Amino acid sequence: MTGSRIFWPVIAQVALTLAVAVRMYLVRAGEMRARGIRPQAIATAREAAQHLENTAASDNFRNLFEVPVLFFALCPVLYVTGTATTLQYGLAWAFVALRCAHSVIHLSYNRVMHRFVAFVLGLFCVAAMWALFALRMVQAGV
Repeated sequence: MTGSRIFWPVIAQVALTLAVAVRMYLVRAGEMRARGIRPQAIATAREAAQHLENTAASDNFRNLFEVPVLFFALCPVLYVTGTATTLQYGLAWAFVALRCAHSVIHLSYNRVMHRFVAFVLGLFCVAAMWALFALRMVQAGV
């Protein structure tokens, strides 16, 4: 496998994050316009939660900077060290698919237990990727 292929799931995860950012902007700007909310009234997350009725997109956007940070940190490391295997590649795509599922659930019907399953399975994918990387480092005597 060509190691640079590991960047395609990263690109997909970035695309998801940007799509949620656009949705967040559209929802927030629309609600602010419709309800006459001034931008300064939502200067902090607490104020935004008090004034805005629809915070799912901003909540989901924040989620995309939690566990995905571990994914974003690992993929370039896999490339640089030449340890991006087919299994790592598959786990990376599974992680992105699960993050997409998490976002779709969060931004639509928002059933917490469904979101939680997608979250935990995605977390497992990233944890497995890190464990496999660590094992490769141990095997290489690094």
